[in-house]
This record gives sequence, C-alpha cells and structure tokens, in this order.
Amino acid sequence: MRPKNLDKEQAIRSIALQIIAEEGLENLTMQKLAAAAGISPRTIYIKYKDKDDLLVKLYVEEVLGNYETAVLQNFDNEMNFADGVKKLWLNAFGYFKNNRHAFALMQYGKSSPLLNKAYQEMNIKEGDYFAPVMRFLELNVAKGVIKDFPQEVQRALLFAPALDLVNEYFDYLDRPKQIITDEVFMDSCEVVIRGMINR
Repeated sequence: MRPKNLDKEQAIRSIALQIIAEEGLENLTMQKLAAAAGISPRTIYIKYKDKDDLLVKLYVEEVLGNYETAVLQNFDNEMNFADGVKKLWLNAFGYFKNNRHAFALMQYGKSSPLLNKAYQEMNIKEGDYFAPVMRFLELNVAKGVIKDFPQEVQRALLFAPALDLVNEYFDYLDRPKQIITDEVFMDSCEVVIRGMINR
C-alpha cells in the first residue's frame, strides 16, 4: 500500500492536468486545485512553492517523457528524411490531440524562464530527451540532405510549424468547422520537408 502523501501528490497532479485540459492553463489556481482535490491549499504549498513551480514540475515529470515516447514511436534516426519527418509529425499530432493538457504545458514551457531553472535543478542536459531526433538531423546534414544550420534552428524549422498547427487545431475545436484536418496537417508537413531539403 502506498503512503497517503504519495496518493495526495498524485491526486494533485492528476487534477491539475485535468483542469488544464478542460478549462485551460490560465484557469488553474491553487485554490481551485485544492478544492477539486478535497484538500487544504496549505497541503499543496508543502510540495510546491507556487503555481509556476507546480507547472514546471508537471511539465518535466508528467509531460516531457510521455511526449518523447509518443513522438519516437516507430521512428528510426536512419529513416529517409521525408519519411522520418512525417513520422515525427504524425506522432506529435496524434499525441497532442489526445493530450491537450500536455500541449498547454509545452507552450508554457517554451515561454517560461522557470523551465531553464527546472532543467538545471533536475540536471537535465541537451540530448537527455529526443537524442534520436538530434542524431537524425546530424545524419541528414552529414549526407548533405538538409542545410547545415545549428540544431536549435533545425529543431525550430522542424517542430515550430507543427506546434503552431496544433494550436490552430485546438482553437478550431469550438468552431463550426475544423480547418486543421489530418490531410492539411500532413500537406503542411510536406511543405516543411521541401523547405529544409538542400537544393
């Protein structure tokens, strides 16, 4: 049997993720979280300094690893460039469509200076996550398939358009017609592939 404090901590995390998914990141407050979990706000503050601390820990401990696993499913860093990029995009889109809270936290993570602090505190280094993607890019540079940009630029070219399209997908969930269909998403992927390939 698990200790009660571990059960409480998991309940806090699960309910926080549920609120983020259903109501949006901006509507998560420590008071709302405490009420939903049936605990005192003081209990939350024992484990987390504030909302930012909670969000960073949720991102690193609950989202990052699951996202990496989903994105790398059936991906091989020696795949043909176009096939590899399509696989990464399909996997990312499938994961985010079913994990809206994860997308909200990813967006938060991109803009939060606290994330760098969390990486330092948790001793997370470049390459600890998504190493096969970095190797995939390196191999394609070495073969002359793609331009030799710094990896940060390559990652931005590869993933920023996909994340923007996912954002549009969620924006259109509440509208009469969804414009970000699987077909539109993958057609956009083809445009990115063509843009990255050396000519």
